[in-house]
Amino acid sequence: MSLVKGSAVTSRIRYVRERYGEAAYRRLRDALSAENRELLDGRVMPHAWVPFGLFIEVNVEADRMFGKGDLALCFEMAKYGAEVNLPTLYRIFYRLNTPQFIFKKAARLWEVHYSSGRLVPGDEGPTSVVIRIEGFESPHPAHCLSVLGWAVRSVELSGAAVTSYAEERCRTRGDDACEMRVTWR
Repeated sequence: MSLVKGSAVTSRIRYVRERYGEAAYRRLRDALSAENRELLDGRVMPHAWVPFGLFIEVNVEADRMFGKGDLALCFEMAKYGAEVNLPTLYRIFYRLNTPQFIFKKAARLWEVHYSSGRLVPGDEGPTSVVIRIEGFESPHPAHCLSVLGWAVRSVELSGAAVTSYAEERCRTRGDDACEMRVTWR
């Protein structure tokens, strides 16, 4: 089973609490499977590994309860998470470097956040990048939208203005990898 760092879950919980309140978080928690409720009640720690299934269920349930049920809220929660999970020291790193440099570094850090797959940046121009998730054990649309949301916010944190973004391919739709493109000026 794939694992993800707890910070991916705790940032979603924080998003729900800040935007919708503590009662909303309790409703979300209560909507989760018994196994995942137990994990949350045990206090998910940001640097601990947690089951990828918990991450997916939190995203999907939050989107169902507070979004439109189309998983678009997963993208927004990921943008939020990209910012709140970024220590102050890294904010300076982001501002001093180009988006291409950030994505190359992120590719090397994938294994710090996920126990499966790898992130491959490629096909980049001066104002665009394609990022590809290869070999991920448990692909899910909520995860792809989360990676895309993180990528968009990463570009914004570098000081660039995002002009377009898209998930161009996805294993859940039969493609051989999940691929996203972000363009900026």
